[in-house]
Amino acid sequence: MQNNVLILDFGSQYTQLIARRVRELNIYCEIHPYHHIPENLEDFKAVILSGSPFSVRAEDAPHPDLSRIKGHKPLLAVCYGAQYLAHFNGGSVEPSNLREYGRAKLSTIINRNGLFAGIQEDTQVWMSHSDTIAKLPEKGVRIASTEDVANAAYYIEGEDTYAIQFHPEVYHTTDGKLLLENFLVHIAGVEQSWTPAAFVDTTVQSLKEQVGDDKVVLGLSGGVDSTVAAILLHKAIGKNLYCIFVNNGLLRKDEFSNVLEQYKGMGLNVKGVDASARFLKALEGVSDPEAKRKAIGNAFIEVFDDEAHLVEDVHWLAQGTIYPDVIESVSVNGPSVTIKSHHNVGGLPDFMKLKVVEPLRMLFKDEVRRVGKEMGIDPELLGRHPFPGPGLAIRILGDITAEKVCILQEVDAIFINGLKKWDLYDKVWQAGAILLPVQSVGVMGDERTYEKVVALRAVESTDGMTADWVNLPYEFLQEMSNHIINRVKGVNRVVYDISSKPPATIEWE
Repeated sequence: MQNNVLILDFGSQYTQLIARRVRELNIYCEIHPYHHIPENLEDFKAVILSGSPFSVRAEDAPHPDLSRIKGHKPLLAVCYGAQYLAHFNGGSVEPSNLREYGRAKLSTIINRNGLFAGIQEDTQVWMSHSDTIAKLPEKGVRIASTEDVANAAYYIEGEDTYAIQFHPEVYHTTDGKLLLENFLVHIAGVEQSWTPAAFVDTTVQSLKEQVGDDKVVLGLSGGVDSTVAAILLHKAIGKNLYCIFVNNGLLRKDEFSNVLEQYKGMGLNVKGVDASARFLKALEGVSDPEAKRKAIGNAFIEVFDDEAHLVEDVHWLAQGTIYPDVIESVSVNGPSVTIKSHHNVGGLPDFMKLKVVEPLRMLFKDEVRRVGKEMGIDPELLGRHPFPGPGLAIRILGDITAEKVCILQEVDAIFINGLKKWDLYDKVWQAGAILLPVQSVGVMGDERTYEKVVALRAVESTDGMTADWVNLPYEFLQEMSNHIINRVKGVNRVVYDISSKPPATIEWE
């Protein structure tokens, strides 16, 4: 039996946080939609049911068959999961008389020997539900309450099945991580063996078995994900890895030459390909964000197909896909509205005839950085902000021209260099500038101007799933505005974006 944890996702906004908290305990876990329970349940030592925006009383409520799980494996049911176990196993769930959202305190903990070991009464928890468990399921035993929620936690006699109506995964639940540790380590007996060193060892061995003596072509972007993927592959297959860094004409100022220089001395076989004219031509007259992404994706495929043909007998295309890309591309409720196309997720056209290898597919961004650190990659490279695959194309709202790209490159360079100069760069998850499709009236040297507007964006996050805008010093923003307007011809107004994700996204397109 593997020391893995299965998280069944019922559509909660917090599901990814459960995975993050479990991984922080050095325990490997996977998220699967509730209607796609894996066949290989023997690979999982414990199961967690997530929350959900649904009510268990609704006709369209998620209703999976848990007969292979409940009573057979240690099970922790969170929020909707707790109500689900009650509703369909002899208990009852009713609309709550009170809106049970936000902070609450556990007023009573009846049993501190198992799930609540080391957790004191009056500890803060986070509620987020409109229904409440009025009657416990068969063999259900209450183990904790809040002032307003009698059945805040319970277990099933004769089983390692536990249920809680609050969310242990969110920051506001003070002892949430301890509760998860109690369940996974002490009740389920899962080993805490998921470490960067262990990941490197197992992944390198897995890549050797998967790829063998075949040749692999990898698209480097200069970012953290593709670089860590490249080093892992290099450890596994050495000279059979062929790295290609494409200048799509939408990179940051001087990034093509700077990144190629940075890769020197890393032992990688890297080829730089300047295809900027090809990409800009593919984007002529294209304004729709999804159409831009598809045009860029198609151009990338064409470039890679050309380059792959120059490598004799190549069989694999490596990608730096990471877990948030995978999660956002899988819907709990079937095909969903596309927020944005992920350039790393999806199949390849038949004519490429390459198999895909994704060594980072199950990692969050901060885990990628820890793996990179374990392998001795330069901290400056690991600390680079994420940069979108489509590059500046989705930071130029509207159609793309070489002139607009040049303007935005200059603005972006001033902003990023300013963050570094003010010692703010490492305090920000991601930053960039956006060129808006509007012009504004200004005055320069007693003359009226009618020029472009740029927006600056800086957010803090852990993995990009959620993000908050950074409260940068006014003095810094003032200096950036002055430098941009004085030094970048064609811009006469600078604004700062103070929107969080959700409801906004990090990028504007």
